[in-house]
Amino acid sequence: MRILSGMRPTGYLHLGHLCLLENWLELQAEHECFFFVADWHALTTEYEDPSRIKEYSFAMVAEWLAIGLDPECSVIFVQSQVPAHAELHLIFSMFTPLSWLERVPTYKDQVRKLRALGKDITTYGFLGYPLLQAADILLYLAEGVPVGEDQLPHLELCREIARRFNYLYAPVFPEPQGLLARVKLVPGIDGQKMSKSYGNVIPLAASPEEIAELVNRMVTDPARIHKHDPGHPEVCTVFQYHRIYQPERAQEIEAACRRGEIGCVACKRELIAVMNRRLEPIRERRAALLAKPHLLLEVLEAGREKAAAVAATTLARVREALNL
Repeated sequence: MRILSGMRPTGYLHLGHLCLLENWLELQAEHECFFFVADWHALTTEYEDPSRIKEYSFAMVAEWLAIGLDPECSVIFVQSQVPAHAELHLIFSMFTPLSWLERVPTYKDQVRKLRALGKDITTYGFLGYPLLQAADILLYLAEGVPVGEDQLPHLELCREIARRFNYLYAPVFPEPQGLLARVKLVPGIDGQKMSKSYGNVIPLAASPEEIAELVNRMVTDPARIHKHDPGHPEVCTVFQYHRIYQPERAQEIEAACRRGEIGCVACKRELIAVMNRRLEPIRERRAALLAKPHLLLEVLEAGREKAAAVAATTLARVREALNL
């Protein structure tokens, strides 16, 4: 199976990305994978100040490699370095009804939430974000796309676009399927979905001291006043992290919490230790890679060449189907 996925360089990666990246590692071992830095997508929300997109892009690639992505096994590249993405996006925009974009469930919700944070994203670029996403996927004839649950409507739109092109012109594109990670949603420290836009993230590069400070700010059971009160772990963000990062201990922690045998402070202390053990090797490898930027450039150039070759073949078929 050919796999494609990407991430926007709008900040440093956080724990919400880690579960998706672990999914990438599993897919890399068995399939042909294309992973890209979605820097054009970053402009949909960062168009007023794109000054740090390049910095975040380098850090992102370093973190991918630090976690275990292998450029010998996967094609790793930057979206804007393969202009065919923009060309296919333009072609798709010629036959995609405007109503298809307006009905994407996340569109109005994101506009509302980011407006509250002082960002105006009532632009064509943001409205057309799922269309560019479809071009990213279909350009490589991808059959599988690792996504979070919130991205499934975008993927369904991608399939509709593939079907419409195949019906109107010629059967060029497959209909890609979504591949969900083991962990569907990683909460932020406030209990909402973890997102850079909401300022509730734990960065992968966070120091041990920063991790301790962020974990200690996590929302716990508001009904639990005293240490030995019976707890309700199902409403506790800290417990959700225990289930993600030490599932073998989760049942024991849940039982102790419900019986009032473990307090919130002790529960957070244990989580801090678990997370630092998990993130320490990633932090060290990331720092070593960022100290050698020429190696990252070599990885991205090799990936660009491979991606551009596949993209050119697809575009040739598209142009033929359109009589261009």
